[in-house]
Amino acid sequence: MSHDRLRPAATALASELATRLGCERVAIGFVEDRFCRVVALSHGGIGEGRSEALKLFGAAMDEALDQIATVVVPQQAGRPPRIVLAHDALLRGNKGAVCTIPIGVGRELVGAVLLQFADPTALEAARIDDWEHAVALLGPVLHFMAYRERPLRQRVRDRLRQARARLRSPDNGRLRFGLAAAAVVLVVLLFVPFEYRIGGNARVEGEIQRVLVAPVDGFLKQSLVRPGDVVKAGQVLAELAEQDLQLEHNRWASELAQHENAYAAAMARADRTQLVISQARADEARAQLALVDEQLGRTRIEAPFDGVVIRGDLSQSLGSPVQRGDVLLTVAPRERFRVIVEVDERDIGRVRLGQPGSLALSALPWDTLAVRVIRVTPMATAVEGRNVFEVEAALDAQPDSLRPGLRGVARIAVGREPLLWAWTHRFVEWLRLGAWSWLGH
Repeated sequence: MSHDRLRPAATALASELATRLGCERVAIGFVEDRFCRVVALSHGGIGEGRSEALKLFGAAMDEALDQIATVVVPQQAGRPPRIVLAHDALLRGNKGAVCTIPIGVGRELVGAVLLQFADPTALEAARIDDWEHAVALLGPVLHFMAYRERPLRQRVRDRLRQARARLRSPDNGRLRFGLAAAAVVLVVLLFVPFEYRIGGNARVEGEIQRVLVAPVDGFLKQSLVRPGDVVKAGQVLAELAEQDLQLEHNRWASELAQHENAYAAAMARADRTQLVISQARADEARAQLALVDEQLGRTRIEAPFDGVVIRGDLSQSLGSPVQRGDVLLTVAPRERFRVIVEVDERDIGRVRLGQPGSLALSALPWDTLAVRVIRVTPMATAVEGRNVFEVEAALDAQPDSLRPGLRGVARIAVGREPLLWAWTHRFVEWLRLGAWSWLGH
């Protein structure tokens, strides 16, 4: 434990064992790629580079690990017989002795400690038991050092191997069933296409809307309707005060009479100059009078068609002045509507004419109305800090409860895509855009 890395620690342990036990050589190895590889020899002998000897040590360790037992050569009476071909090859006919003790961590054998003696009588059964206890205590410490120093690739591979072994265990039937179910769900999410819908906020408008404006400057005399009222074509909706126009009418009528009298007098005198002047002034007064009469006729604001008033509450503005062109009322048809869907600019490329969709209104949350795309506005509009395109859709059916100005949410079916793509494509597109803007290509 005084060393931070595996090789110095294992070399120190091997040297200590060789000194205390009187071994000719002590080797410590750990399993890598299913075979045991020597990581340390007593007194730093691994640095000598004798690869043939290291192979013999590794083969002897593998022989012990394959039998899951301590292998002793020469074999002792009272101990179970073992396969010792690799150990005999290590001794090469010499009279020495070898004892190989596996290192176990949990239920897995991870390495081995090989003790080589020059004296074949150095091994005793009681001492071998003590050595096994010592290796059982010290071996896992070295194993965790080795595990910490292994490359990431190897650690991941070992983790996968362990997970596969646990998965094959008869005790993990529920785990296998859960993984199989998760795999099926993942396949469905990745490859099974579902209907993909896009959309956004929506509002209901009249198919056409007529804005009624003040025809002349004047004052509001009375208002006969309020928003929500149903009106008929030709029904009077509001009136402007006509007193000023009536005074204007009287003034021009008086001037017309004066110019006509002057025209008659000039004719009687045969005064051609005055005759022409009087006639021109009479024509001007007559035109002005016709204009005032036309304006008087337009002081009564009438409904252009059967519909409903959707905007313009004039009941609180009676007597207030209005100017020509001021918006007073907005009337929309009662039975012809259209739906305007605000589609985000990231989705507008998938919208096509004729695509079906559905509309859920805040006033009718449990009833969805079928719609169909009939027009896509080519220009974007900024709404709440984002760009949206207004997509016009027609209703397949128009219930009696529908009113202009209702708002809700619309969804347009634009094709079939896997669910995982539908859930993650926004994030992926954001990452791609960020990478492109950062990398510049």
